[in-house]
Amino acid sequence: MGGNNTFFKIRLKKNMTNKEKTKYYNFLNNLAKELTKIYFSKFNGSFKVHNKLKNKGKYDPVTNIDKAFEKFIRTQINKKFPTHNIIGEEYKDKKNNSDFSWVIDPIDGTRSFVIGNPTWSNLISLNFRGKPILGLANFPILKKYYISGINKSSYVVEGNKKRKIKVNKNLSIKDAKVAGNFHRYVSLNNQKKIPKVLKLMNFPCIDALSYCHLCEGKLDVVIQCANKIWDIHPLIPIINNSGGYINTWNKDDPIKGGNVLVSANNKIHNHILKLLKPVSRL
Repeated sequence: MGGNNTFFKIRLKKNMTNKEKTKYYNFLNNLAKELTKIYFSKFNGSFKVHNKLKNKGKYDPVTNIDKAFEKFIRTQINKKFPTHNIIGEEYKDKKNNSDFSWVIDPIDGTRSFVIGNPTWSNLISLNFRGKPILGLANFPILKKYYISGINKSSYVVEGNKKRKIKVNKNLSIKDAKVAGNFHRYVSLNNQKKIPKVLKLMNFPCIDALSYCHLCEGKLDVVIQCANKIWDIHPLIPIINNSGGYINTWNKDDPIKGGNVLVSANNKIHNHILKLLKPVSRL
């Protein structure tokens, strides 16, 4: 995303008023604080883990805390906006005849959650006519959250301090901090086709936190595979408003998820897209 029409910049519809945007923005701010509170008051204890892909010989964990978070988020949305659609990872979609949809990943980074790594988050987006217009990435244990504002800005909020964030625009590929993770989705044979990409990947990719670190200039490139819509929709407005560029490895709109590349500037983005071309259709 950013200023180049080659990429997919999310724009608010003209019939969305500033008053409406502010209402939803304030709701997400308050929800972030409530999610952190409820984690420490009710969810910070023992939990049960279930492997959703056990019968397929793979590992995709879900915990009762994932489900508890999603129930809580859905309840808050239904109280405030009962006519809106809701799409979540753990429960069936709620479909109404509404222009507005909320997309929820109750715990992004369940593997991290299971082993006690504090980098997991709650991800929520508000979509208007299918496009993410507001996004929240809340990190309860880190006691901070990232949120897209209503005036083409993104912020990180820690305690009572709110700080505007921006990507590193003025840097070259040789100075870029590149985070990547192929999980199990790019075979070793296919990885051999992109040796220059592997050489650049000098930082680990830690789920949503890596995207947020890019938005505040701590990383410059994030390469990741197999995103579902709830993994990426909440991050699109945060990336967009902080000046980042995002699309899939084959240059498609990331709105459907998939293999995603996010970069701090256009030049780096185009360079890495070329390097990823041998595996861009995976």
